[in-house]
Amino acid sequence: MENQDYRAAITVSQTANISFTAINSVSKWWTEKLEGNSEKLNDVFTVDFGDSNFVTHKLIEVVPDKKVVWLVTDCYLSWFNDKTEWKNTKMNFEISTTGNQTQINFTHIGLVPEIECFDICRKGWDQYVKDSLFKLITEGKGQPQKKV
Repeated sequence: MENQDYRAAITVSQTANISFTAINSVSKWWTEKLEGNSEKLNDVFTVDFGDSNFVTHKLIEVVPDKKVVWLVTDCYLSWFNDKTEWKNTKMNFEISTTGNQTQINFTHIGLVPEIECFDICRKGWDQYVKDSLFKLITEGKGQPQKKV
């Protein structure tokens, strides 16, 4: 059976190092409401979506300029029937370079069409990875969810 995890890819005219640094700067492209650290192996960070909604991640694989993997260790997403639907899913960022082009392949492992949040989460990741992270890498400024 074909793997149906959510995937997104972006290609930028920046170095792998600039791309890697941007991915790890979560508050500059996903949400400013972040507690903890998101840069080194075993770092733990929590993104806060307000109204007691949150997702806690642990960096379980970090290969500088090549790969970053976050494991969701805890979450509460009140708008879904299964409030912990993201728990034990992984966000995988793989970075490769060809010439002066760097490609970032993002996969949310476990975010598949069979789960409730697939459609809305796909739209969210499209916005944050394809637009905000892309702009952070190419223009130096992303479009994260703002602190209120």
